[in-house]
Amino acid sequence: MSGHSHWATIKRKKGAVDAKKGKIFSKLARNVTIAAREGGGNPDLNIKLQYAIEKARDANMPKDNIERAIQKGAGVASGGEELYEYLYEGYGPNGVAVMAEAVTDNRNRTTSEIRKIFERFGGSLGAGGCVSWLFEKRGMFIVDSKKVEEDKLMMLALEAGAEDVLSVEQVYQVVCLPSDFDRIKKILKERDIPFESAELTWTPKTSIDVDEATGKRVIELMEALEDHDDVQGVYANFNLPKDLLLEMQTKR
Repeated sequence: MSGHSHWATIKRKKGAVDAKKGKIFSKLARNVTIAAREGGGNPDLNIKLQYAIEKARDANMPKDNIERAIQKGAGVASGGEELYEYLYEGYGPNGVAVMAEAVTDNRNRTTSEIRKIFERFGGSLGAGGCVSWLFEKRGMFIVDSKKVEEDKLMMLALEAGAEDVLSVEQVYQVVCLPSDFDRIKKILKERDIPFESAELTWTPKTSIDVDEATGKRVIELMEALEDHDDVQGVYANFNLPKDLLLEMQTKR
């Protein structure tokens, strides 16, 4: 099964914990700032900023914080560091392809720290382009399988233009083209279909099956990367054994 992501089903609860700690707000603010800097401070004319604002709102980031981040990026507010986006690519245990999107004011520092994280968990940081060809940009909605019938979700999502609806143990993943993301999100809300997360992400074209020991090691790598202050998102192409996937979904 291509297009699904075991990591997406695991990280959704971790994100809720991070939000409680407030750590996620600084990452979201950087994301908003760089989007405003690249395309201007009007979300109606800047789709990247629109997505960044929606993601911040979904995490319950205060409105004033979002506005300050927009003003900072648009040049209305002075001061602050110069921010840059980078996509780090590498390999985890068992050759699992891993990518980390980062926003940083110091590429040399961040690259050194990301390399050390890869190495600490049995992986290696690679050159640009070494694994990105294994992924494709997609919109993804995570829906709790207990809150909606699969047939109902499948019919609604496909009629709205989704590419597929995938069942991954305790959740459904609604996958769509980035151009259809806004429309499908609006339709799901109008039809009262609750989703736990909605984001533009990198989904693997093919995935690697890993055993339990390797799976736990890969998850440790993913968590360490995601916990880095400069990292905005982490993506990989691994399939966990069923029992381990259920365990990770339940405990988070």
